[in-house]
Amino acid sequence: MSLDTKGRIVLPARYRERLIEICNSQLVVTIDTDHPCLLIYPLNEWEIIEEKIEALPSFNPTTRRIQRFLIGHATDIEVDTNGRVLLSNPLREYAQLGRKVVLIGQGKKFELWDEVLWAQCMGEWQGGKTDAEMPEALAELSL
Repeated sequence: MSLDTKGRIVLPARYRERLIEICNSQLVVTIDTDHPCLLIYPLNEWEIIEEKIEALPSFNPTTRRIQRFLIGHATDIEVDTNGRVLLSNPLREYAQLGRKVVLIGQGKKFELWDEVLWAQCMGEWQGGKTDAEMPEALAELSL
């Protein structure tokens, strides 16, 4: 997938019709607080996430940091008639997006990565490099 010179990507056709149904092509893009990528939510899903984030106690420094980053960078975007979305320059810079990008479906959201950074992270993850223990609920999950 390519990022054009104006900072637009074309969403895959298989997602466009569904996005029209569930959110009238209204999306919200924000940053990931742990990796250099962008998170793209249908507006209705973002509103649920935003409400949960805002309900967290803002006196906790970690919580406040996440509130500042996620809500502070949240940007409304709309899928145009050609299936494109325009990403602001600050968001593109944060995610270090080059010409080639990768859009990853993650359930109720997408992640948008620079292709090179995605390959590097995939290599680390496949090599078993993790920075945390597996949560018990995940260990018990049967796929």
